[in-house]
Amino acid sequence: MSTYESQDGREAAVAGADAAPSRSLAAELWDWTKSIVVALAIVILLNLFVFNLSTVKGHSMEPTLREKEWLFVNKFVYLVGHPQRGDVVILKDPDTHAAERQYLVKRVVAVPGDKVEIRGGKLHVNGEAVSEPYTDIKIEDGDRGPVVIEEGHYFVMGDNRHQGASKDSRIFGAVSEQAIQGRADFILWPIRQMGGL
Repeated sequence: MSTYESQDGREAAVAGADAAPSRSLAAELWDWTKSIVVALAIVILLNLFVFNLSTVKGHSMEPTLREKEWLFVNKFVYLVGHPQRGDVVILKDPDTHAAERQYLVKRVVAVPGDKVEIRGGKLHVNGEAVSEPYTDIKIEDGDRGPVVIEEGHYFVMGDNRHQGASKDSRIFGAVSEQAIQGRADFILWPIRQMGGL
């Protein structure tokens, strides 16, 4: 009798040993799945609301930015505040007729309520010539304005002021705050160009 029970016990123990790994493997797979889903959700939320990376295309922001540089774009800053003069921003191309709307990188040069004028190759805001150490040339596209920037809109320009070098507010007018996706805070690549903007 005792031998029989002992044998059954051994069999039960062996059966239990076989079942345990399959249960723990399933539990471990479930834990991994939950971790991956949570990590993906965090990445998506960070990308939507906090930051993303952007690559410079074209020459409209030279000499500040050059083609193929990688930028760290701070999206959170405009959830709690508003663009300021001098900010380098990423915005949706306002040209709704373009086959594919792209993102542009430009500098905010005037904010709501400002009076903007381009005269004699110089940018004037509220009647004063603006010091622009980030550009290396006078504005070659001729005189414009004056125009007063309406509420919720911003006047943006590329740092490259050669004629026809930048598609900006001189062409499409002031842009709405909703079109501005974030502020470019750092150059991340290439390493020799790494630094704040």
